[in-house]
Amino acid sequence: MKEEKDNIKEAKQEAEAMEATRETEQANETPKPETEETCTNTAEGVEEEEASNETSGEKDELTAAQEEIAQLKDKYLRSVAEFDNYRKRTLKEKAELILNGSEKAVQAILPIIDDMERAIANAEKTDDVNVLREGMQLIYQKTNKIMESLGVKKIETDNADFDTNFHEAVAMVPGMGDDKKGKVLDCVQTGYTLNDKVIRHAKVAVGQ
Repeated sequence: MKEEKDNIKEAKQEAEAMEATRETEQANETPKPETEETCTNTAEGVEEEEASNETSGEKDELTAAQEEIAQLKDKYLRSVAEFDNYRKRTLKEKAELILNGSEKAVQAILPIIDDMERAIANAEKTDDVNVLREGMQLIYQKTNKIMESLGVKKIETDNADFDTNFHEAVAMVPGMGDDKKGKVLDCVQTGYTLNDKVIRHAKVAVGQ
């Protein structure tokens, strides 16, 4: 009888020990999910914060880029407007120069026309050829002076070496001797330069 009681007592103690062990294990295991969840939440929070920082940084970069583009566009439009104004101003100045140049040339030629009209009127009143010749010579000399004042000069041909920059050969004359070879022998039509630029080549005969 005593032995049975002892067995029951031992069984009860073992059961209590097992229950205590189980409760201890449960107590140790229970916080684990909470810890894992806490870690997960912390990691997610860090990731969200990093993502938020990255998004904010990207927005700042985008804003800076847009501002730079706007500034460059403004500079470009200003440059285009300035160039267009410069082009218009240059064209206007060029047109004015041409107009003023034409006006100056016409004003210079008018006295020659006046002299020609007077010469024609005098020619109808006299038969003296010498008087007419003198009048024509004066008009010719006056014309040359006016042309020089406008920057127009004759191209020299007297005993000049033939130069394609200034002369146009309309005839080649053979058998003139070595001293005349390549020389201008005669000028068929006078050539002219305007401010050192050839506006008409002199037509000449050249020794061959």
